[in-house]
Amino acid sequence: MTALGLGTAQFGDLYQAMTQDRATEIVDAAWEAGIRYFDTAPHYGLGRAEQRLGLALRSRPRAQYVLSSKVGRLLRVDSSGELTRHWDFTEAGIRRSIEESLQRLGLDRLDIALLHDPQERLTDALRTGLPALVRLREEGVVGAIGVGTGDMTALAAFANRAELDTIMIAGRYTLLEQPALAGVVPAARAAGISLLNAGVFNSGMLAQEQPAPDARYEYQAAPRQLLARAQRLAQLTAAAGTTLPRAALAYAARDPLVASVVLGADSAEQIRTNVRLAQDPRPLDGLWSELVTLGLIPA
Repeated sequence: MTALGLGTAQFGDLYQAMTQDRATEIVDAAWEAGIRYFDTAPHYGLGRAEQRLGLALRSRPRAQYVLSSKVGRLLRVDSSGELTRHWDFTEAGIRRSIEESLQRLGLDRLDIALLHDPQERLTDALRTGLPALVRLREEGVVGAIGVGTGDMTALAAFANRAELDTIMIAGRYTLLEQPALAGVVPAARAAGISLLNAGVFNSGMLAQEQPAPDARYEYQAAPRQLLARAQRLAQLTAAAGTTLPRAALAYAARDPLVASVVLGADSAEQIRTNVRLAQDPRPLDGLWSELVTLGLIPA
């Protein structure tokens, strides 16, 4: 794993259309910056993100990067001829999901398979999904297994399962909010499960030096209270001589349990900018102390 990873929800036309050329430019910029971990999912753009990522990685040596995708949703054509998502956490469904992901990616293996949004079928994910992934890892079909979601109930249900190698926390362990610290992160630490910290800009709210009034949160308009909190954080980080995006990246990577901070991007320049911010060596201890004193982050 590299300290930064590239998430590919944008490759599935999130917020705006994405061309293959642009997706390739983003992957190329990530590769040039030293990023060697790439995450995707069938859910992103009904398979388009996997297809575009696979094409962008086609010329790269397979042994030189780590790739994760997700299971739990199969893509199926409905009675009207439309491609739709179909929940399936059975062993047969998970095996089929991996096979279809590899076909879209044009690759021969996944390094990591994650149960995606298991809160939608939590009982099935625990009873059949997790044992299926354990068997697939034992068979060498995948190298590591985990779960990926932003739902706290699901994260708590899996955080103490020592069968898992990793948990991807989406938007719940960030400078803006840290509900995962209440129980999920300590449980994962005790179980020896690493973290993949994703959504660390909270839908882009922390990606700007000054959060905009129309900022998004969870893909919708940001609640007024959270927007005010983000704007307060922006003021404090500026007063400390840094920026909100840099502080957000540094905070997301602080915990040694975090194996990689997974960032999305809709341009190559975003990748280059975020890598520069993440690699800034100046300490932020004074900022962390002030934020703790103000009750904006836990001690």
